[in-house]
Amino acid sequence: MEERIFLENGFKELNIRINKKSIDELLLFKDMLLEWNKKINLTSITDNQEIFIKHFLDSATCMATGYIRDGFEVVDIGTGAGFPGLVLKILNNKINITLLDSLKKRTNYLENLVTNLGLKNVEIIHGRAEEYGNKEGYREKYDVALSRAVASINVLLEYCLPYIKEGGYFLCQKGPNFKDELKEAEKAIKVLGGKINEIKEFILPGSDIKRNIIVIEKIYKTPAKYPRKAGKPTSNPIK
Repeated sequence: MEERIFLENGFKELNIRINKKSIDELLLFKDMLLEWNKKINLTSITDNQEIFIKHFLDSATCMATGYIRDGFEVVDIGTGAGFPGLVLKILNNKINITLLDSLKKRTNYLENLVTNLGLKNVEIIHGRAEEYGNKEGYREKYDVALSRAVASINVLLEYCLPYIKEGGYFLCQKGPNFKDELKEAEKAIKVLGGKINEIKEFILPGSDIKRNIIVIEKIYKTPAKYPRKAGKPTSNPIK
């Protein structure tokens, strides 16, 4: 009961309405995450309350921005254990979510998790962001792209912007020390067809952790040469 109250209060602080079914799904998500984590490395966070704060509520800040709406096509690049994408699908079952990850063990876990949660309109892809960003049916298809992957902003932009349709958004989650990174990413934003729309700041409920979401709007098509071949965005970022 305490876990339920903690989650309910946390989402309330973020102005997100959540029902009993979604809470049940999140608690099952947590249990399965910890079970699978014994077999494959999914998270270093194993305390229940820390999972709620640093995974569930942190993911939910993307929903709290107001940029994700019913019927939207959303892609989570480098989803890992399902953050933030799968949390957002649980919070709003009316979005269509694509979860992409380069590690087969993780996509196997995600397939098992989605089956157990009984979620529909979830596509799970085992592959690299650079590969699928050039594929018909994925390139410039999505209303919103997400990525909580550990990479600099200019690298994440090359991974994510090719997936977003004109008028769509990339929600880039960063901690408090993002300003130098963002300055370094100015050229990449321009080259890849984006512009900074706004930056939203959150304090994660139940903690003093600051989370910033840089909202980048796609204002024109990404040039065909991006994303470059696998490894290039990381080894030679756009500067």
